[in-house]
Amino acid sequence: MPEPVLSFEALTVTFATDAGAVTAVKDVSYQVYPGEVLAVVGESGSGKSVSSRTAMGLLPPTASVRGTVVLGAKAVTKMSERELTALRGGAISMVFQEPGAALDPLFTVGFQIGEALRAHSGMKRKAARAKAIDLLRAVGLPDPEARVDYYPHQLSGGQKQRVVIAIAIACEPKVIIADEPTTALDVTVQAEILELLRDLRDRIGAAIVLITHNMGVVADLADRVVVMREGRVVEEATVDQLFGNPQHEYTRALLAAVPKLHVLPDNWEAAEHPADTVTAAGAEIKADSSPVAGAALAKTIVREPIPADAETVLEVSNLVVEFPAPLGRPAFRAVNEVSLTLRRGETLGLVGESGSGKSTIGRCVAGLQRPTAGSVRVLGTDIAGLSERKLRPIRRRFGFVFQDPATSLNPRLTIGDCVAEPLLVHKQAKGAAVRERVRHLLDDVQLPAGVEKRYPHELSGGQRQRVSLARALVLNPDLLVADEPTSALDVSVQATVLELFAELQRECGWACLFISHDLAVVDQLADRIVVLRNGTVVEQGDNDDILRRPQQEYTQRLVAAVPVPDPAEQRRRHRSRTGQLIS
Repeated sequence: MPEPVLSFEALTVTFATDAGAVTAVKDVSYQVYPGEVLAVVGESGSGKSVSSRTAMGLLPPTASVRGTVVLGAKAVTKMSERELTALRGGAISMVFQEPGAALDPLFTVGFQIGEALRAHSGMKRKAARAKAIDLLRAVGLPDPEARVDYYPHQLSGGQKQRVVIAIAIACEPKVIIADEPTTALDVTVQAEILELLRDLRDRIGAAIVLITHNMGVVADLADRVVVMREGRVVEEATVDQLFGNPQHEYTRALLAAVPKLHVLPDNWEAAEHPADTVTAAGAEIKADSSPVAGAALAKTIVREPIPADAETVLEVSNLVVEFPAPLGRPAFRAVNEVSLTLRRGETLGLVGESGSGKSTIGRCVAGLQRPTAGSVRVLGTDIAGLSERKLRPIRRRFGFVFQDPATSLNPRLTIGDCVAEPLLVHKQAKGAAVRERVRHLLDDVQLPAGVEKRYPHELSGGQRQRVSLARALVLNPDLLVADEPTSALDVSVQATVLELFAELQRECGWACLFISHDLAVVDQLADRIVVLRNGTVVEQGDNDDILRRPQQEYTQRLVAAVPVPDPAEQRRRHRSRTGQLIS
């Protein structure tokens, strides 16, 4: 074996918090070798991101570190801040989990990419700008010549993610730490980004530490896998060994919880398979024979129909949203003549590539974005033209799960106060009733006791995502707009949250506009699906029509790009796309 390019040796990291010391990483040891992709997986809060951030010296002052992290021949844990600054972005770089918080809102994305180039290569400003455009093109950002001058707030979540990746690969580092690099990306761009990371590894021999909860991404890209739980390493194996014969019970539970997008054979007809024989029929359809997979298949195909006389909660008609462009350029049309309806108790999945207008539609529905034209009727009231004063009493009937929980939670409030705030603003409860409601919801989304006393920065990305979901449900809304509500959740918690989501919807009857790039999750949860591209509806219908019998080429590409948790199948797909054999 070659010498490792990055080593973690008996690493322990403890944080001082107001609620007491919290040990996030406990005696962790593993190595990363040149030219390999090492995936680090585990539940949210298992220590994946904390251990990797230690390798770049990015821990806050409240952290106490024991053990050693060695990059090449240098002990990172013993470096000064000046030495670490010279190291970051050059020899080692990081793709951060939450791009909205990682990018500086005061500077254009082109300036921020060029800053890394100028700092580590001495490149002049003009050359750095040209290189930034090339990098934005490489990560699949549309119209890079224009968007190099955009500010972060002018880009969608997925587009910001691509900018962060461009910054990370700008100086072709020897080690790239990719912390959930595809969380906010649609499946087609995700496939392109994985191909880009694979090419970078092959071209310059970069080692990649891939931190993710997406087991399909692990199967596609990883060579070896480290499984962490509660701050410890519980299993380490090659990717084929881990998926083919997992040894630890926790690893087996993680793999069993992975949602799968099942594709029906061409000759399969739903009418030929009654509901009580769906699981048996699924034996010839499902990807594996596990009981969990069979149950997921049954949930995908057999649905409780929404009553024909169910109340229409949301009616969007000919919605148009345009954003002003710089002087002399036409306005950018983000949403183009979109119409859709949503009934009580129904979940409508909104899917499409990053920048297709999904989040913009969601913000219009929740009254957070004023449309250019068209109407948005919520329970019979057109909210499109309402003043803020008239809209405020209606807002308590909305719940909104934002795509980026790091920027949607007030950093000055405790978690308990963040969740309780809607109750207090709308005067729905006070005192002990507020505390009881908050604690109940935090339990529902699988957060530990005492978390209500902590602050958002003290939680992992996945934990903040769960707080955002609890906050959205605190008022028992009639309409929930969920913008990538499970994107930062590990698969085991995601399965629990989706089950909770469906159960609460059955009990409370709220309608849900579910925005996601994860087609397997949409398949589990949605009753109908709308496919968007460049702000226009491409195709809509029930799940079987859209995901198993898509008519439009664009939808077919989306479905085909979904990674599956099977390394052999992912290698076969790669060979069919490129004609190359990959190890």
